[in-house]
Amino acid sequence: MVVGALQHVATMYAGVAAPPLIIGGALGLSATETTTLLGANLLIAGLATLLQTLGFWRVGSRLPFVNGVTFAAVSPILAVIASKGDATLPIIFGSTIVSGVFCFVLAPVFCRLVRFFPPVVSGTVITLIGVSLLPVAGNWAQGGDAKASGYGSPTNLGLAAATLVAILILHRVLTGFLQRIAILLGLVVGTLLAIPFDKVDGDALGRLAIFEAPQPFAFGAPQFDLSVTVSMLVVMIVSMTESTADMIALSEVVDKPVDDKTIAGGLRADGLATAFGGVFNGFACTAFAQNIGLVALTRIRSRYVVAVCGAFLVLMGLMPIVGGLVALVPQPVLGGAGVVLFGTVAVAGIRTLGKADLNAGSNALIVATALAFGIFPIAYPDFYHAFPERLRMIAESGISAGSIVAVALNLLLNHTGRKYDRSTEPHAKSVPAERIEAPANAARA
Repeated sequence: MVVGALQHVATMYAGVAAPPLIIGGALGLSATETTTLLGANLLIAGLATLLQTLGFWRVGSRLPFVNGVTFAAVSPILAVIASKGDATLPIIFGSTIVSGVFCFVLAPVFCRLVRFFPPVVSGTVITLIGVSLLPVAGNWAQGGDAKASGYGSPTNLGLAAATLVAILILHRVLTGFLQRIAILLGLVVGTLLAIPFDKVDGDALGRLAIFEAPQPFAFGAPQFDLSVTVSMLVVMIVSMTESTADMIALSEVVDKPVDDKTIAGGLRADGLATAFGGVFNGFACTAFAQNIGLVALTRIRSRYVVAVCGAFLVLMGLMPIVGGLVALVPQPVLGGAGVVLFGTVAVAGIRTLGKADLNAGSNALIVATALAFGIFPIAYPDFYHAFPERLRMIAESGISAGSIVAVALNLLLNHTGRKYDRSTEPHAKSVPAERIEAPANAARA
């Protein structure tokens, strides 16, 4: 359980660390202030993951679901920094609290989107999730920072390739438990290979505090600005859309069909963690799709393993020196592992598309068009450069754009003006969860 949890931590750490580091750099924060910002987001990610996996009352999806700070908030926050200057963080945290409450309250309404995700739609969205993450793996493989020296160097790409080869070989030759932790073992191999190339900064550990207690409103009391709040609400809607798609994707991986109740619980956890994050210097929370690939690859589907991952994240938020140990893994090494992790998510989407009859109705056209709209902003990041900023926020998210197009086309082409086609029936409604789980339980008994 502990080793499986560490794999999840290693997979998602860079995604949690990047937004606070970028925002801290844009604000010119000191090393101590940046560490506070990073620790807060690790703490919130851990609490959100615990909420998702364990849950209470109607909060949490109770799936092996990892949460963390959304990267969708970075661009709007940078825009606010450019217009508001150094006094940005209290305004950002105020709008984060509002957007978290908004997500929590809207969850019972937003969860009904699940009925608009039959296999032809959910398969397309899951495929887009994997495809949209692959450029992230490519960036990590090159070094993670385009402005840094050595970005894209043969050394970085070689380390990424060596890590990828190590994971593939370990997954092929090992069996049982060791095969399931091939990703973690591959990361260890890649990190050891990176040491002679000075890619591992062990001295950084000595500069980190052993313990740092969370401090509410460490950067000042929250402030509220209407325009910034509207921007954060748009970010929250995008995050809710992606979280819904990710929960559907994860349900396919773990063979546990989701319903409105599951989606609503997951969104409530996102909202509660986001509002709590605004109090403790964190940003908006959302699902981490890369960890869905890890669940699919390792076949470790226990939500309690992911709950232990959440406990580790809480510990890292309270003890920066613990987080520093995970940060020793170089970006190129993570990039090599990301190829397998993110590609596995795309494969899960293709498998889901296999459940939809692409020869029936307009299913093939729906998939083709939605994939195009989802891949446009991935292949051409400036594709929507002339659009208004708030519209770009949605259009430039390949997952959100592809989801909207797939849902709209499915309703238009498969359900409007013709007899209902059972090939487009939502997977969540087609087979009751108890009918799927009962044979497995009987077999175990």
